[in-house]
Amino acid sequence: MALPTTESFVAAAEDQLGLALPPWLRVRLMQANGGTLEAEGEYWELFSVPDTRDRKHITRSATHILGETAAAREWTGFPPQAIAIASNGGGDYLILLPDEQAPSRLHDRPFIWLHGVDEAPVQIDVPMPP
Repeated sequence: MALPTTESFVAAAEDQLGLALPPWLRVRLMQANGGTLEAEGEYWELFSVPDTRDRKHITRSATHILGETAAAREWTGFPPQAIAIASNGGGDYLILLPDEQAPSRLHDRPFIWLHGVDEAPVQIDVPMPP
């Protein structure tokens, strides 16, 4: 079960990424740092941001955006500028890409990156947190 996190841990992850996460993702992480997200008829395991306040939070946030992004960037075909935010468990990822009009910002909507295929990521809609 995902635990909520705080603004300071989200901001620390953004500092390490060098980019601000979209508002919907920031809210979602503060409500439940990780957990399941449904999009495009599939369930995705949302990556957390590192939360080091105690052992329980450290354990629950071990599979985090920073580590998963670094690992994915080693794979052939993974977009080098992408931020990995979720996995479907089959090797496909939900990613965030920089906005072409403002490269210092990420698109608000994520993309699906399919492993093992030579196709551009496809932008999708995700349910917004309440």
